[in-house]
Amino acid sequence: DNGQNIMALYDQQLTQSHDLAQMAAARAWSVWEGSCASLRPNHNVMDRFCEPHTAKSMALLGAHYFTQSAFLSRNQVLDNMDKVQGLPGVIIHGRYDMVCPLEQAYLLHHAWPDSELHIIREAGHASTEPGMVDAIMRATDELAKRFNGWFL
Repeated sequence: DNGQNIMALYDQQLTQSHDLAQMAAARAWSVWEGSCASLRPNHNVMDRFCEPHTAKSMALLGAHYFTQSAFLSRNQVLDNMDKVQGLPGVIIHGRYDMVCPLEQAYLLHHAWPDSELHIIREAGHASTEPGMVDAIMRATDELAKRFNGWFL
């Protein structure tokens, strides 16, 4: 699979090359990820993602997970939704998410009848975008109200 080959090559570049090659690969990864994360270009995000320690950490972590197929078998989450049946949940997804396709959120919601799906119109992948922050806070408040005292 070409995707796995690319990831294996990136992983090698990040771990087996000399420092300069490692940092170039890490920066390229981080710039790509930072540019895909938000709906609109955000210089603060890009500056943070380009910082050498952040870039290397993000690239190493990302490459490790991708080379291991995120430690999941194909459809593992969807095939095991019976384990969360009856539990409520809120799925929040940016309409313009370039990292995780919207179809994945829809399939998860379809397999989880007790979930709510909120598609945030003015958002990409980043949880720091204003629409995402608002949706996450609302969902957290709603679940907190719903379960107030439930765990005691």
